[in-house]
Amino acid sequence: MFNSILGESVTAASFFSCMSVALVLGLIVAFTYIKTARASSNFVTTLALMPMLVAMAIMLVNGNIGAGVATMGVFSLVRFRSIAGNSRSLLSVFFAMTIGLACGTGYIAFAAIFTIIVAVLELILKAIDFGEMRNQYKKLTVMVPEDLDYTSMFDDVFDEYANEFRLIKSKTTNMGSLFELVYEVQLKSNINEKEMIDKIRIKNGNLKVALSERLVEEEL
Repeated sequence: MFNSILGESVTAASFFSCMSVALVLGLIVAFTYIKTARASSNFVTTLALMPMLVAMAIMLVNGNIGAGVATMGVFSLVRFRSIAGNSRSLLSVFFAMTIGLACGTGYIAFAAIFTIIVAVLELILKAIDFGEMRNQYKKLTVMVPEDLDYTSMFDDVFDEYANEFRLIKSKTTNMGSLFELVYEVQLKSNINEKEMIDKIRIKNGNLKVALSERLVEEEL
């Protein structure tokens, strides 16, 4: 398990073995991502092929310092893009690259066991909703006229429908005629969201009110 299949030089058999294992493990990474996160076709394809490409690059620079420096420069120019900078996607990219590094150095058994362990852990943590809060925090965006004092304008509504709330951002918009307020609210269980929004609309003059899921990744 902890021994590399690569000897002094790369043979045809060892090359195809490493590439085949890297491809299979890449497909496992892609499948795990599909099951645990919102996936796009392009990103899933990237995850499936990345271990094989990284393994190929590692084999080419094996023992060659000059080629290694050149490859490092190429990798520094590559920007792995994912859905809105999602930290979950970043983890999957790093997962796929780690597998490629292991396969590229010939440790295919180690790479296979590592992949299975991490994939199973991801599926288990997703199944038990690890890190999920019972009452989710949400983002509430409210537009108010510039002449209204919004400091405690909606406190009574929040006291009725939310366990916690805080104003996280305020800015002017529409040539300074409106304020855009962004709140972070933890809603109470089994509340009527439409009823809450209607009460806010009464206070802000029926201007825009938007309630959406708070993305933790936006803060990273």
